[in-house]
Amino acid sequence: MTIKHQGQQYRPRMAFLRKIEDLVKEMQNPETGIRMQSQRVMITNIPHAMTGNDILQWIAQRLWIGNIEAQNLGNFIVKYGYIYPLQDPKNLILKPESNSLYRFQTPYFWPTQQWSAEDTDYAIYLAKRNIKKRGILEEYEKENYSFLNKKINHKWDFVIMQAKEQYKTGKERKKADRYALDCQEKAYWLVHRCPPGTDNVLDYGLNRVTNPNEDKKITIALVRKENMYYQQALMRSTVKSSVSLGGIVKYSEQFSSNDPIMSGCLPSNPWITDDTQFWELNAKLVEIPTKMRVERWAFNFSELIRDPKGRQSFQFFLKKEFSGENLGFWEACEDLKYGDQSKVKEKAQEIYNSSLPFRRRHLRSSPSPVILRQLEEEAKAREAANTVDITQVMSKLDRRSQLKKEIPPK
Repeated sequence: MTIKHQGQQYRPRMAFLRKIEDLVKEMQNPETGIRMQSQRVMITNIPHAMTGNDILQWIAQRLWIGNIEAQNLGNFIVKYGYIYPLQDPKNLILKPESNSLYRFQTPYFWPTQQWSAEDTDYAIYLAKRNIKKRGILEEYEKENYSFLNKKINHKWDFVIMQAKEQYKTGKERKKADRYALDCQEKAYWLVHRCPPGTDNVLDYGLNRVTNPNEDKKITIALVRKENMYYQQALMRSTVKSSVSLGGIVKYSEQFSSNDPIMSGCLPSNPWITDDTQFWELNAKLVEIPTKMRVERWAFNFSELIRDPKGRQSFQFFLKKEFSGENLGFWEACEDLKYGDQSKVKEKAQEIYNSSLPFRRRHLRSSPSPVILRQLEEEAKAREAANTVDITQVMSKLDRRSQLKKEIPPK
């Protein structure tokens, strides 16, 4: 498995195809290869044809393997388009029979070549078949024909013109050559534009950093880069095999009792009986989990999180500790990482806006200490005013006014 990162420039080429091509070249050796001769298909003699039985026997003798392995390898070679059938071009398999005929594909159409299967070429092929079959195509071919008509409609006149010219040129060839070329072309497009429901053998997976089939020129910069890589590799810490084996043994001993196939399960094993009570007791969100299931949560934190019931119980515990939003945030990030990639922006915006269930309450800003002091003094003043006797205050004021009248001014 390779890791995809930015800055990659090459699509991967499967390195084992080189080995297959070397074997196919040996098959075509006129002295030690597979016997080829003119074979009759219906009423047409096809030159340079070979039988499926001869291919199977040659592979078994050349590689010293049994017929089953030779059959699998032969199917592999046919699926990748190195050999194409003459009688049933729809099925890219090797039939080990003396009456099933095959031919070698031209090296120009091998998967490791740089000729890419473009939409225009495929549209020309479908248009040519549409002319030849008078509109009778396979269902998936009709869908692809309509799709390409809409996609490259701006040059559809060119596609039709090329299809008519190729069809006219093909009619001028000999019948045997025309039949072989039709099978060859159909086998090529079955490999590069496989029908729905079949495996795409040319699915290279993730991009690689470098092209494994590229012939690199040895330069000073390349040698320095390799030296730096090997120096860093020597400095890496390695784990002893005894430590690794000890970890595997410890893991096996820990999980052996929880393996229903190895140690059995209660009340009965659903893999060998029709009793489904085991699945009911171990449902994802069962009300009361089994003892063995709870014990497994104590192995490590990942076991607890991966179990839906364990995660639910952990969420209840976090809510009691007033930290339930932590698990909610983690679940939202996991959904962002492994969920629908077409909704990444919306999910990221939701997390940023804290509009998910783990959102915290917005706290109100505290008032200023000065305002609090003023409110406190006002409250004290109102309380003091309520406790003062108004009659006593008025009598004191009357006495002061009388004293002022009795004392003469200086």
